[in-house]
Amino acid sequence: MLQPLTEHKTIVGQVEKVNLAGIFLPVTTPFDPVTGDIDTVAFRANLRCWFRSPIRGILIAGSTGESVFLDDDERSTLIEAARQIAPGEAVVIAGTGSESTHHTIRLTRRAANAGADVVLVSPPSYYKGAMTAAVLTRHFKTVADASPVPVVVYQVPTHLSTLNLPTDLIEELSRHPNITGIKDSRGRLELVGELIEHSDEDFQVMVGNGALLYAGLETGAVGGIVATGLIAPAGAVEISVAFQEGRSADAARIQERIAPVHQQIVSGMGVPGVKAALDLLGLRGGIPRPPLGPISGRRIDEIREILTSAELLAATDA
Repeated sequence: MLQPLTEHKTIVGQVEKVNLAGIFLPVTTPFDPVTGDIDTVAFRANLRCWFRSPIRGILIAGSTGESVFLDDDERSTLIEAARQIAPGEAVVIAGTGSESTHHTIRLTRRAANAGADVVLVSPPSYYKGAMTAAVLTRHFKTVADASPVPVVVYQVPTHLSTLNLPTDLIEELSRHPNITGIKDSRGRLELVGELIEHSDEDFQVMVGNGALLYAGLETGAVGGIVATGLIAPAGAVEISVAFQEGRSADAARIQERIAPVHQQIVSGMGVPGVKAALDLLGLRGGIPRPPLGPISGRRIDEIREILTSAELLAATDA
């Protein structure tokens, strides 16, 4: 049973800040092609491949992970499986946003119990007209008060069914001791700059657009949660490393090479395109969960060309 919120508000002062600098991958969720259940064997296999690159951590049950199609038990199962594979220093973030504050808190506590270090909370948007700044502020603060782990606000890509969170709302939330950052997936660099300028000094802004990773770091973001990194993990990490080491030309060159992966596959084709790209690269992509359908054969050829141009797939494989 979900315990009263007042019993958990004191936890805020006990939660340690988590450093979110670096590259996080919003991992996909493989499904068994016969049963349609989550495929934890394939999930673990993918994680082993991704963790060969020095990524900072992963996000489970984000948009790329088909979060809206996962039930509560499946989310916990994925987090537990990830904890078995992830290196000790890796940070596991779990998406726990839901339409009600009550359910969001339930998901958040379950995620923490399953091993998540941080939770990513998207805004409730079904009753969009009622989601005023005051309502959203109360929602996020109530979740953060009840959460046993730090909370990151998720500005979902605005082409999806979501809300555009105003900067002054994030500015207020950034002062909450258990709201540690935001993932901004709007793909607008000027808004990233606004968030950095107006939020609390300790608030960590992360970009969610793989084509703007280098520019976001230059603007002051601490890192990114980028689906481009699922397809080009070494490149995404090297952008961050090169930036930190002052090798701006190298970072810019890699960004230019892999930007089309975001623009044409991640953004242009969505989850079906990302999963098809993973299949071409030897990982376990598979089909999305219905009602999403797989990518067409013609588009698979297009993905192959994009990967080849980005030097992620050898031309002889095409």
